[in-house]
Amino acid sequence: MPERSVIPLTVRRLKPGTYDQWRKTWDDPEDPDSLWVDEERAYIARSLRDPDVVVAFALFPGNADELDRLRKDPENERKLRKRAEAMAEFTDEVLSDDTYEVVDVVTTESRQR
Repeated sequence: MPERSVIPLTVRRLKPGTYDQWRKTWDDPEDPDSLWVDEERAYIARSLRDPDVVVAFALFPGNADELDRLRKDPENERKLRKRAEAMAEFTDEVLSDDTYEVVDVVTTESRQR
């Protein structure tokens, strides 16, 4: 598997006790408008200190230009907007929302060079 080059990442503080509702709006496999990229792997993590703080990120199987083209597609823009509006009902605050480029991958093997 090739290295992933871009990672969209968002950190949110949810309204207390709304994780399950938020999670369904983040991605509902039964929703025909759910936005999913083949070969994409996404993660959702909850803070151990504050379970209302969630991190959602994806290992996008492409480069930044490909992600930008995907996001600018009118149908995908509509789906992203719909999802963001639905998640807003359960979100107190977006703490971070950005896309990061992988600049280094550190492994046991690379540390031994």
